[in-house]
Amino acid sequence: MKSSTRLLIAELVLAAAGVLTVAASASAAEVILVPSAPPPLRAEVMPAPRTGYVWDRGHWRWDHGQYVWAPGHWQRVRVGYHWVSGHWAPRGPNWVWVPGHWR
Repeated sequence: MKSSTRLLIAELVLAAAGVLTVAASASAAEVILVPSAPPPLRAEVMPAPRTGYVWDRGHWRWDHGQYVWAPGHWQRVRVGYHWVSGHWAPRGPNWVWVPGHWR
């Protein structure tokens, strides 16, 4: 059996179990597929602005089979870029985490 076929079968087995985590290489980000939508975002009071920083709002993260709240935090500004907060996005019947990033 080809290596790619074995990998596909393993991914399908994990997907059937409800959660799929895939890392293409040691330097690649994980892809986390979750079978249910995250809870609504919590109301979070943004602290007073800080020079040289942008606020990254809190979000739900997937941890050991459940959603866990991760509070907001400051990100150091990168001149010429705009911060895009991480968010959950639907992917077929599942949900995938899109990490925060600079654009």
